[in-house]
Amino acid sequence: MNRTKHILRIAAKVVAGCAVLAALGFVERSGGSLPVRDIEVEMDMSSGMHFIDSEALKQEVIKGAGPVIGTPINKVDETGIEQRLRAIPCVAEADVYHTMDGILKVKVRQREPIVRVVNADGSGFYIDKEGWTMPLNRNYTARVMVVTGQLAEPFAERAPVNVAFGNDSLALHTHSRAIHALAQTIIADPLWNALFCQAVVDANGDITLIPTVGMMRVRIGDGTHFQQRLTKLRMFFAEGIPQTDWRRYSTIDLRFDDQVVCTKRTHY
Repeated sequence: MNRTKHILRIAAKVVAGCAVLAALGFVERSGGSLPVRDIEVEMDMSSGMHFIDSEALKQEVIKGAGPVIGTPINKVDETGIEQRLRAIPCVAEADVYHTMDGILKVKVRQREPIVRVVNADGSGFYIDKEGWTMPLNRNYTARVMVVTGQLAEPFAERAPVNVAFGNDSLALHTHSRAIHALAQTIIADPLWNALFCQAVVDANGDITLIPTVGMMRVRIGDGTHFQQRLTKLRMFFAEGIPQTDWRRYSTIDLRFDDQVVCTKRTHY
């Protein structure tokens, strides 16, 4: 008797499992023909960037994929939509998928610039955390470090290029790789991030940092040894500045090994 009950319980579980699988199969088949009834855009705003908004992204989806609303789910090219959204210069990531109730979900993460490069001719662009170039945006300006000077970086009107990695010939023969490395070094340290808001590149490629306060200029050299040179500056601030007024100096030069060279002001 007990064996019969055991067999019946197993049979009931098998039947129930088959019923669930059949139901799922039906939902899958019928869900494919379910029309899209809405598009929901979710943006990661944790970085505080506002280069593009949800409505503009929704319009981009509609413009590229046609009349999405009312189209059967299985006729919507979700991969194609993702590719079009990722082609937008300010978009770092895009994920498009649908729910079983006919909602097309669009998740987007914007690029996060860390430095703005301004060429000598007035053209400019951003470089984001990951090293990708970004065009300027007429509707939004990111509050980031600005680098100016004798620059002619060719990325203002080009499609995004990663200047931090790889062997791209433009990245290797311009100042943008060094500028990105400097910006990463500055934002990674609370003191430098608060102190330096601008840098200037001269015709030789040497970089001078401009502090947010005071008239002092900090010469940091080319795109190498930023960490070591800023470590010297920190030591100088800790040991040298308390003993003298830093307003006495017009420049602090960190380009030389194991020394900090200061130029005194004539008047202050």
